Amino acid sequence: MKPKKTTKETLSEDIANLEANLPVSKTKLKAEADAQQALGVRLSELPKDKLLKLDLPEALLTAVLETRKITANGAIRRHRQYLGRLMREIDTAPIIDQLARWDGKSHAENAYFHGLERWRDRMIGDANVLSEFILQHPQTEPQAIQQLRTLVRNAQKELAANKPPKSSRELFRLLREITSAETQDLDPL
Repeated sequence: MKPKKTTKETLSEDIANLEANLPVSKTKLKAEADAQQALGVRLSELPKDKLLKLDLPEALLTAVLETRKITANGAIRRHRQYLGRLMREIDTAPIIDQLARWDGKSHAENAYFHGLERWRDRMIGDANVLSEFILQHPQTEPQAIQQLRTLVRNAQKELAANKPPKSSRELFRLLREITSAETQDLDPL
């Protein structure tokens, strides 16, 4: 019987078979366990309403909620390890995906609010910016435009008198109402 000819294809198949049969290193196992534990800790920091949206197994949900009640350092460490063990028993890909979506949305919302703050600050610094805002948001009602003018004027007076920025906050709220009523886009600029 002749020995098989080794080609690149058979060689790569042999290597893949060998790698599949090799035991996973302790370092890799520990890194995976640490990642699962970190995910469990991240879950424990989420608000309860978001936790309920994740559709977690009952045991994991209970453990995550219990984490908030623990105050002793050693107990916290042990409980985090317990969370990691529970996390290893489930498929974490959907949880990671949902957390990534929430993080992306938070970044977009922050950018949206920073844009509104820039509009507000520009309006307080220069009254002509209000006209620019109205041109970019033509659906703004006349009553809201008048309210914007009043708030800008009051905010300028408060700034000059070193008073608390009450009108500035109200101006921000009104800008948020106007832009969110017009569109669901998170980019006001």
